[in-house]
Amino acid sequence: MTGDLAKALIRARERIDQATRAAGRSGSQVQLMLAAKMQPMSKIRQALELGAMLVGQNRVQEMVQSAPELNDLPHQLHLIGPLQSNKINAALRLATCIETIADASLAKKLAQRAAERHPIDVMVQVNTSGEVTKAGCRPVEATDLAALVGALPGLRLTGFMTVGLNSPDAGAVLASYLALTQIRDQVLDSGEEGTDQATQLSMGMSGDLELAIKAGATIVRLGTAIFGPRNPMQ
Repeated sequence: MTGDLAKALIRARERIDQATRAAGRSGSQVQLMLAAKMQPMSKIRQALELGAMLVGQNRVQEMVQSAPELNDLPHQLHLIGPLQSNKINAALRLATCIETIADASLAKKLAQRAAERHPIDVMVQVNTSGEVTKAGCRPVEATDLAALVGALPGLRLTGFMTVGLNSPDAGAVLASYLALTQIRDQVLDSGEEGTDQATQLSMGMSGDLELAIKAGATIVRLGTAIFGPRNPMQ
């Protein structure tokens, strides 16, 4: 199993490097995140032992369960699924970044708790595809929400996150990613308080990472490309 994971990590890094070269960028500009949803701790641990550093969990409960198994390994842990208000304290204890801030109410609740404990990195999640099944604020709301988040004590706005359009049309998928890049650039140009470090773009998954990198992704979230097809019985 370790050999398969090692090969998968090498192939994924090669895809990232090829995509960044094609886009006229450096491979060092793009981080590989392990999208760890429903993966056994043994696989996540092996991937970290092989040099992976960034883990994305969809649920705070998964973070809680994984913490004892991974605490002895250096890594960063991002929440890439919805954050419920009653899970804020646990998220603050375990996450290094929360990528799914999609409304002002959640941002304010998180900021209040973070101010009492410690500042935390956050991203604004934007539904750039317009699909009703996708989470995130509307693109027209994103710049105002980013300005609000940037001004809240306890929160450090580091960038933006989206899930790309689910479509076989590569041009349409690329457009959904370019929309997030445009939002990021607008926010950086705004001069609003606390937005000057919002450079990160978390977008792209196993099937479309090349398109995301072409659009400017700085983090790609890879699950099946690393761990193989997900087993629903895991």
